[in-house]
Amino acid sequence: MTSPAADPPVDPSADGAPSPPPAPERAAGSVQSVDRALALVELLAAAGDGAGLTDLARATGLPQPTVHRLLRALHERGWVRQDADRRYAPGARLIGLGNAAQRLLAAGAEPFLGEAVAVSGETANLAVLEADQVVYVAQAASPRRLRMFTEIGNRAPAHSTGVGKAMLAFLPEPALRALLERSGLPRRTATTITDPSALRAELADIRQRGYATDDGEEEAGVRCVAFPLTDLSGRAPAALSVSGPASRITAADVEPLAARLLPVASACADHLLRR
Repeated sequence: MTSPAADPPVDPSADGAPSPPPAPERAAGSVQSVDRALALVELLAAAGDGAGLTDLARATGLPQPTVHRLLRALHERGWVRQDADRRYAPGARLIGLGNAAQRLLAAGAEPFLGEAVAVSGETANLAVLEADQVVYVAQAASPRRLRMFTEIGNRAPAHSTGVGKAMLAFLPEPALRALLERSGLPRRTATTITDPSALRAELADIRQRGYATDDGEEEAGVRCVAFPLTDLSGRAPAALSVSGPASRITAADVEPLAARLLPVASACADHLLRR
């Protein structure tokens, strides 16, 4: 992997935008600058294939000179790089931070996953969102002989999984719009939602009821109930789910099962993301 130092120099006109005039530097301790810089990192992480200066300015509503100044600072610390097409993308330094965060999330979620298994009798999973996919980072297995199993590190499309839809429901609009345009919502099974308008309606329902379902949308015959784990900003960087055979988790079981699991998911979010 190319180190940040080997990246090409940051060029504010890389995507065709005119070079911005110098912008006055804010105080080093500026909370606003930190907030804006983190917003740029989050947008780049969600972009998947990178983004240009004009795209980032439009998505954040910030002037291009401000965006360029923040990107330059992030680039110097290895948090942002430019790819071969001279589009901005997350830098290599974020890899170690992401791996450490996933390990901490997985360890912190263990007791809550165990409680979810005790409540439901089914396998419980913890997943995070990376670009257009979910990544499973922790699991507690069902004690039943017939049970669902997903290897840690496995990936799946966000739009066809319960955990993915739970997180997408709380994704900022610019990031959601970009994800839908990139992914194309490929069909995985006969019940996969492949229409953007239908998916948006589903995400609105998830925000209202507090949980998502996967009715055989990723794997036929499997039903999943998933809960967004929201942080203090109201976003959902992770999700907790239980999954099992659709013959055992029937459609009629979903609502009462969700009611029993909601306190477990809320306690998990409090412990992992709201302290």
